[in-house]
Amino acid sequence: MSERTERAGLQIAKPMYDLVNEQICPGTGIDPDLFWSKFAGLIADFAPKNRELLEKREYLQSQIDAWHDANQADFDFSSYKAFLQEIGYLVPQGPDFTITPENVDTEICQQAGPQLVVPIMNARFALNAVNARWGSLYDALYGNDVISEDEGAEKAGAYNPVRGQKVIHYGREFLDGAVPLATGSHKDALSYTIVNQQLVISINEGSIASLAAPEQFVGYLGAAEAPTSILLRSNNLHIEIQVDAGHQIGATDKAGVKDIVLEAALTTIMDCEDSVAAVDAEDKALAYSNWLGLIKGTLEETIHRGGNSFVRSMNPDRSYLAADGSALTLNGRSLMFVRNVGHLMTNPAILDAQGNEIPEGIMDAVITSLISLHDLNGQSPLNNSSTGSTYIVKPKMHGPEEVAFTNDLFDAIEDAFGLNRHTIKVGIMDEERRTSVNLKECIRAAKGRVVFINTGFLDRTGDEIHTSMHAGPFALKGDLKALPWISAYEDQNVDVGLACGLKGKAQIGKGMWAIPDNMADMMKIKIAHPKSGANTAWVPSPTAATLHAMHYHQVDVVSLQDQIASRTAANVDDILTIPLLGDRKLTVEQIQLELDNNAQGLLGYVVRWVEQGVGCSKVPDINNVGLMEDRATLRISSQHMANWLHHGICSQEQVMETLTRMAAVVDGQNMGDAEYVTMGPDFTNSIAFQAACDLVFKGGTQPSGYTEPLLHAYRQKAKAAS
Repeated sequence: MSERTERAGLQIAKPMYDLVNEQICPGTGIDPDLFWSKFAGLIADFAPKNRELLEKREYLQSQIDAWHDANQADFDFSSYKAFLQEIGYLVPQGPDFTITPENVDTEICQQAGPQLVVPIMNARFALNAVNARWGSLYDALYGNDVISEDEGAEKAGAYNPVRGQKVIHYGREFLDGAVPLATGSHKDALSYTIVNQQLVISINEGSIASLAAPEQFVGYLGAAEAPTSILLRSNNLHIEIQVDAGHQIGATDKAGVKDIVLEAALTTIMDCEDSVAAVDAEDKALAYSNWLGLIKGTLEETIHRGGNSFVRSMNPDRSYLAADGSALTLNGRSLMFVRNVGHLMTNPAILDAQGNEIPEGIMDAVITSLISLHDLNGQSPLNNSSTGSTYIVKPKMHGPEEVAFTNDLFDAIEDAFGLNRHTIKVGIMDEERRTSVNLKECIRAAKGRVVFINTGFLDRTGDEIHTSMHAGPFALKGDLKALPWISAYEDQNVDVGLACGLKGKAQIGKGMWAIPDNMADMMKIKIAHPKSGANTAWVPSPTAATLHAMHYHQVDVVSLQDQIASRTAANVDDILTIPLLGDRKLTVEQIQLELDNNAQGLLGYVVRWVEQGVGCSKVPDINNVGLMEDRATLRISSQHMANWLHHGICSQEQVMETLTRMAAVVDGQNMGDAEYVTMGPDFTNSIAFQAACDLVFKGGTQPSGYTEPLLHAYRQKAKAAS
């Protein structure tokens, strides 16, 4: 990190300088010297404004802490709300308006379906995600618990034909629901043929059937009398029935169907934020390099499996014949957003003229936008946007002022790169309390470029706890979802989004399914997301995307949004209701169990983040159930423990005993990982354990309760030590 190059007053670490000059700029039309000059100007203009916004956060938090300290014994909601308005935390709501983004891709504005979020520093995960636009339903069903293993349908070992038949039956039931026949069932199909540009299905007993809605047939492959692929459409999502009687599966099927392939992950967020551990120039260069490879369509990864290896790359588009025999091409890849970091962190990859680390969020915005010029300029053989837009998700913004700052920054980047206004689209993550209670004004601040809003229960809960840290002890973590504030928060996001005209123009999203090994429950529960009026929702894997896609065939989100738009909107007062423990008295056992649960999840995530640089992983919980953990879940656990410490629900000695005991449990759970660095028995010298302790014991003083400052410091320490 000591080797730097000076350009336009900036001190740029070698990995970053070389990447920008030698790989990113060529092909963009932007000369490297011009780029660094423009970049320096953006830093000089926006870094001071960034600092002012962070100071405003601290000022508001100190005011709120002081108010709760003075009013905790005699809390009055009306006085509390008036106070929030007085200090500018809760801003006046302006007149109605409609967002006005232009040139938005159909995956965002016309289709409803799953969304993947993946760490951009892992090339294999990124490639899997971008290729998850299409997924095998048979594979997804066979390998997961959606299909019962009862009655001889075990999934272990070689192919089990009993299980295979269950999968085929499930697939036919799905077809009957999504693309039903006018008479009969897909279960009875003997063949699929194309006659006079219509799909004809031969079924048992010599009958001929057609689709109940013939317009759902949109294309095919092969000969009309014996197609190898039938392309159908339901709720604007595609379904492909693949036919091959010579295939292992097709040979067991009356109609020779070997698979049903679903259009699945319509969009993917390539994440530079919560799911990665990027603390220096080397890390950031890897993140940007992978984004460059994705945008240029050149990213590849060699996969080693079972003694063999193969190269994974980005899928091409999919070609079919339309019903009338003309050419039909569909996108073979998920439309990509890139999630930048928020306003808080700085990064040593680039220093300003005074030798200070520059704001990482500004660096992300400038460099990821520079990379996207390859797509906008038509330099990529596999284009991302077909409409000439760049899509950036911006997390952890607090209120309209911070959204306006992002909008102004994007304006300036467009001017620097010669782009039309609002070429850069923005996704606003409704995951901080000051954004939730001012959501309409946040959307207004970027109304010309906003194409995405979503709820994020995890970060939102962490901010809820920190904002009201001094109000009193919070309820048990498991009870927080059942209290009024969270349902009001989830409903208001949809209500405000529809009221601001997002229907047909932007995505309204919902959060992650965090138990990747439990797809059966996901299929029962996650249908609530499209039923809420959200036209996208996060899933943890390509398999989950394929399965969740079925929900969007069952729910016509577009029609449902019209119904939801006329309901009584959620009340901001409910969102402002603090989910405290109240008069409930906890037993000693309940307190300890909650501490154990929080400590185990916290330690399991932190040890991998600090010692191995793993920003998102499946961490076994206290019951050995694998949960997807990232910095948002860590924020909840650390803030919840800090809150209980602050209010005397537990003692510092009890928390330390819990952390030490659960560290031993986490060490045991990771015994099979050859790269794992144990925390015990020498806890004093474990960098990861010290990081975990600081996250709890210093949690009350961390900015907005964020975990990044401590994690970054300890990760840098671990990298230096190794």
